[in-house]
Amino acid sequence: MKKVIIFLVIIVVLFGGMAFLNYAQNADKLKDNPYGTDNLEQSTIDLIGDPLYDNIILPDELKEKLANKEDVTVYFFSPECVHCQATTPIIDPMTEEMGIDLVKYNILEFEEGWNDYAIEATPTIIHFKDGVEYERITGAYDKEYFNAWFTEYVAAK
Repeated sequence: MKKVIIFLVIIVVLFGGMAFLNYAQNADKLKDNPYGTDNLEQSTIDLIGDPLYDNIILPDELKEKLANKEDVTVYFFSPECVHCQATTPIIDPMTEEMGIDLVKYNILEFEEGWNDYAIEATPTIIHFKDGVEYERITGAYDKEYFNAWFTEYVAAK
């Protein structure tokens, strides 16, 4: 019986240690996160510091840009969307090479984006021209398709 109790105590201590380490890692990532809040989903926390998911735009910043009639290209994504996970490594380096400032809007954290921008699925990329929606693309595509879309609707404008 003593062996079982000792074994259970060891298991509890190990799980407690893992929980503490996870908490400490999350707290470290959340110090200077671009979302302006510590109340984030774990899938979002996991992306903090990933260069593919930098250039985050907050809802108020996007509304301000649109109100100022600025041109802006927005990538609406969810960290939990498998299509977004496949699309981001394609479009992030591509837009960087093309000189396109692609801002990323995390629709998981800022759910109002679904209604505010009529997002029906992720990933969705919308190019706003003079503060008004000019063109959008929804879904996961190959590199050539995205390249053609960015060339036609964003880079040339």
